[in-house]
Amino acid sequence: MLVHHRSVTIEWGMCDPAGIVFYPRYFEIFDNCLASLFKHATGLTKFELLAKYQIAGFPSVQTSAKFSRPCRYGDVVTVASQITEFKRSSFTIEHKVLHRDGDLAVEGFDTRVWTVRDPEDPNRIKSSPLPQDLIECFNQS
Repeated sequence: MLVHHRSVTIEWGMCDPAGIVFYPRYFEIFDNCLASLFKHATGLTKFELLAKYQIAGFPSVQTSAKFSRPCRYGDVVTVASQITEFKRSSFTIEHKVLHRDGDLAVEGFDTRVWTVRDPEDPNRIKSSPLPQDLIECFNQS
């Protein structure tokens, strides 16, 4: 499957007082990298993707991370993001945060669900099958 690489500069606002990335900021980075992966694969921004497929979004239903090495203020890291599995209405993403020297700093794992507005109650969302044409975008190199 398609792997997308994105360079991220660690900014002061991402860090704790010791200058080390505060762990919840990685999940923000992962979310931004997912949007970047979708744009790379489909040519559409997240906003355009939501409009094209008439979806409510693809919220996270399970997320985790494994921290191996700290990232610090000023570091420039590369995040490699890849969808590792598509199911009927969900998909799993893996993110690898790499230091300049190539050492693995953090691995992130996320399961997302493709959702639409519930026609019976527009204030609610429900899962919906992933479009085949979308999945095919990620099978290309």
